[in-house]
This record gives sequence, structure tokens and C-alpha cells, in this order.
Amino acid sequence: MTLHNKNSSKRRTLGLLSALALVAAGSIAPGFATAQSKPVLRIGYQKAASTLVLLKAHGALEKRLQAQGVEVKWAEFAAGPQLLEALNVGSVDFGYVGEAPPVFAQAAGADFVYTAYEIPTPDAEGLLVQKNSPIKTVADLKGKKIAFNKGSDVHWLVVALLKKAGLTYADIQPVYLAPADARAAFEKGAVDAWAIWDPFQAAAEKQIGARRLASGVGAVSHHQFFLSARPFAEKNGAILKILLEEISKEGQWIRANNKEAAAQLAPIQGLDVDVIEVSLKRYEHIFKPVDAKVLEEQQRIADAFFELKLIPKKLNVSDAVLK
Repeated sequence: MTLHNKNSSKRRTLGLLSALALVAAGSIAPGFATAQSKPVLRIGYQKAASTLVLLKAHGALEKRLQAQGVEVKWAEFAAGPQLLEALNVGSVDFGYVGEAPPVFAQAAGADFVYTAYEIPTPDAEGLLVQKNSPIKTVADLKGKKIAFNKGSDVHWLVVALLKKAGLTYADIQPVYLAPADARAAFEKGAVDAWAIWDPFQAAAEKQIGARRLASGVGAVSHHQFFLSARPFAEKNGAILKILLEEISKEGQWIRANNKEAAAQLAPIQGLDVDVIEVSLKRYEHIFKPVDAKVLEEQQRIADAFFELKLIPKKLNVSDAVLK
């Protein structure tokens, strides 16, 4: 991942309040339509991000923002690291990623801010092995090949599960692959295990009988974050306020209409309805403003990655929050 713009974060004194808390307090003036000559909200999303996928499909956000003269554009990405690359180079303004991608991005100099987060969903990611694999515990993975997307939330899952099992990162052979390539390698037996999130996890369990060696429960929180490009967040607080309100409404609808949501997602995500139902139940779809507690957890992840030399410098996670 090649992220640039390393000096912007040094230009400002940052506090611990999130952008959501800021706009909720009314600290950003209305009239956001004049913040840009032609206001555009560019949202980066992953096909696995069901809340944003349905928000896009339902069109409520577009209707609300178009009334304010704001255009909405969507861009799909394979995973969080790729999305944050686009956010950093100015291709998108807002995105939804797991807990590890922001750490890697901040270490590489990306200029973003934490805006909101989904409450913990540790059951929504796991470490899979083949159904007939002789591997029975995480400790059995010593010396084995584990496939996962580098810099993604499952990167942290692997680190945490290894530590819990008394192993170190050096005890395994990481194989860095995006979800589609990782599944292909997993099915061919080219790797011994695969760390992945839902709905890909649920699909592998259903379609090829993959066995879940461990989930994130008891090892990680598996927070999901909404991030904003700092320049956009500073100038367009009212747009973000509307966006977060619509995201929360969509989450509430999913919780109340699980089966219907799965049916609508099936043709978009290319998965069976029952697979998506399992996936949706493993997420909470409840979003909150970023607070000190969740930032402390992010700091622990950043410190762990620095100690493992997976990121090049020690981070102060709270630097990535609006004053």
C-alpha cells in the first residue's frame, strides 16, 4: 500500500472528539451547500458492507442530499486497505472499514479522521480450515500457511489469535491475498487456513464445508469504522451528519427486517439468501460516535503492529480525530 501526504496531520492540534460528536453538537455551521462549488459526497464501500450496500440500493440518502444540492457518488473496493488508499489520494471522501486498515493507513501518512463505529461484532470474522483438516486448534498452526488480506481487520485477528494460543507472528507463514484469491488458494489446499470476514466466511462454511477453527470472540472486538477524509470532514460536517443519520436508519431497518434485507442483498452480493442471513446476524448494525474507549482499543492494535514491525512508526491514534 502506498499512501502519501505525511505532513498534513502535523499542521493541526487534534483532540479526542469525533466528527460525529462535533456535528451533533452543532459546531459546524449549516449551509454546507456552499462549502464546495459543486458539493459531491463520494462514498467508498465494499460489497460485504451490507449497510452501505442497502443504503445505496434504497436511494434515501440521494433523495435527502439532492434536495440540498449535493450529488452522491459510490465506488466499490475489494477490501479496506484499497478503500483507504483511494481516500488518501482524494478519490473518495468517506468509507467503511475494519479496525486494522486505519492503523496501517495512518502509519503510511493518510490524512483521515475516525467518524463513527459499529459496536463489536467478533463473531463476524474467523479462522477457517478445510473440513477434513487435521488442524484442531490455533496452536496447531505453528509453521503453517495462513491466507488473509494484509492490513485488513483479519490481519489483527490472526495476530490476536496466535497470541492467545501462545504463538507469535513469526511462528506462522502469512500469505497475503485478497478475499477471492485467498478462497481459491484455500480450496486448492495451497494454504492451511484462511482468516476472513462475513459474508465470505459464511459462504465458505456453507458452500465448501469450511470449518471454523476460531472466531474473533474472546480475542478481538472487531469494530467497524466509518472514516472521512480530513479536508472533507472539516468543511462538510452537515453532509456527514445527514449521512450518518441515514446509515443509522438503514441499520435499524436491517435489524428489523433480516430476511428481507438478505433477499435484497442476494443478487447484489452474489450469495444465497441463507448465507447472507447468517452473515447479517453476526453484525450488529448499531453505530455510535467515536469515543475514548474505542480509540484506546485502536491504540492497542497500533502498538501491537509497531512491536511486530508491521508498521514503520509508533502512532498516536487520537491524531486521526477532529478537534
